[in-house]
Amino acid sequence: MSCGFYTIDKPAGITSRRVVDVVAKLVRPARAGHAGTLDPLATGVLVVAVGRATRLIPHVQAGPKVYRARFLLGRRSETDDTSGNIELVDPQPAIAPEALATAVKSFVGRIAQVPPRFSAVKVEGRRAYDPARAGKDFTLSARVVEVYSIEITSWASPELELEIHCGSGTYVRSIGRDLGIRLGCGGVMSGLIRTRVGPFTLETATGLEDLRPELLQPPLLAVAELPRQALRREEIVAIGHGQRVSWRGESLEDRREVVLVDSLGQLAALGEFRAETNQCAPRLVFLDSEPG
Repeated sequence: MSCGFYTIDKPAGITSRRVVDVVAKLVRPARAGHAGTLDPLATGVLVVAVGRATRLIPHVQAGPKVYRARFLLGRRSETDDTSGNIELVDPQPAIAPEALATAVKSFVGRIAQVPPRFSAVKVEGRRAYDPARAGKDFTLSARVVEVYSIEITSWASPELELEIHCGSGTYVRSIGRDLGIRLGCGGVMSGLIRTRVGPFTLETATGLEDLRPELLQPPLLAVAELPRQALRREEIVAIGHGQRVSWRGESLEDRREVVLVDSLGQLAALGEFRAETNQCAPRLVFLDSEPG
């Protein structure tokens, strides 16, 4: 059964769920699921896990992301992007390049960010976009996210383009909205391209029209940065039965997650290192004999 990842270049105008549906038809009966949604307005890297690789979705979601984002300053909308009703701020403020650069730098680091009201964040068990579309009043709490870097790649008022390197859970729309607030002029996102999610890049992505089974990437790609050990034949049997195996590499901190591969270098299991016995306990097994 298929197991791995498709790196999809999502087109604008469709939901991430629609992309997963297309992949699911190709890989049946294997299951499929995306590793981090993109709004319909956005394009670029959407990672879709197939088969047992869906177990690795949290690892992909935790990886850093890179975006190329376009904003229109001097505007506001209830969706924080151009898909909503746009209010033009009058009069349009003059923004000096130095003031813009200073404001942008203030969003680098660990910052408190309120998600957009029209987003998939849950409010009392429901996605925020449901009460937002119904016109209901509600409050979203700020969350701490990490922004590693922001580069101004283009600025010709009112159009601003940024390259944003950030951690999991960051809303680029919120960065544009809050930047506009800081500048006293408002800001809405007008375009978004995700160019990287962890090791999955736009350069290796494929369009939906070109999707083929042979483009499936190995599940090991999602955990390539973890300590790794090749299993001996008898250890593969042990792992398949949920038994621990000896760790032959350098000493690790207790409970460190590790990758166990077979003789061909294919992902066999994710394990947990136990310092007291110098062994690895299997946690997620990917062997063919493993059900599911």
